[in-house]
Amino acid sequence: MPEEIVGKVSHFFAQPVVVGIEITGVLRVGDRIQIKGHTTDFQMDIESMQIENVNIEEAKPGDSVGIKVPERAREGDTVYKLTD
Repeated sequence: MPEEIVGKVSHFFAQPVVVGIEITGVLRVGDRIQIKGHTTDFQMDIESMQIENVNIEEAKPGDSVGIKVPERAREGDTVYKLTD
């Protein structure tokens, strides 16, 4: 599955399990992403994204978004958008 780098994890929050991502590409609700790092590697579908506690449908380069994740991610992990 081809992948495109769309951001980097800037923060991880344990409660709730959320990552902050600095966006470098375009990311939309419904996109499938993969978060990869030294000890991180998982895929997920984006069900919702927020900027400053406001739900958004699309994030553009320069945005800083929060996304709920199923497991721990670490600062500096790379976020890939998976495409068909």
